[in-house]
Amino acid sequence: MKNLMTSIHQFVEDRDWNQFHSPKNLSMALGIEVAEMQEHFQWLTQEESKNLSEQKLQNVKEEIGDVLIYLIRICQVLEIDPIKAANEKMILNKQKYPVEKSKGNMKKYNEL
Repeated sequence: MKNLMTSIHQFVEDRDWNQFHSPKNLSMALGIEVAEMQEHFQWLTQEESKNLSEQKLQNVKEEIGDVLIYLIRICQVLEIDPIKAANEKMILNKQKYPVEKSKGNMKKYNEL
């Protein structure tokens, strides 16, 4: 992860793109990339979405790369450790979704 973050930082520095990478702009770009990933699944059945063609899977893989890059950039700009943030969120999720209440249940935590 550290190597990827360094590579992304250098890529942006080399192109003088920090001036464009405000949290607002990055979050908008992230949302657009997520939508581009979702577009590959639009109108597919659940079964079809699990069995993508090689080309479709490659397209989704590229969009996932874009999503991760923008997410990392937001973390860099806001000085957030993404691994720490995810670990802290998992602790909260375990509290909100205890196994005994949520196992096999798709309800939101406030409906359990």
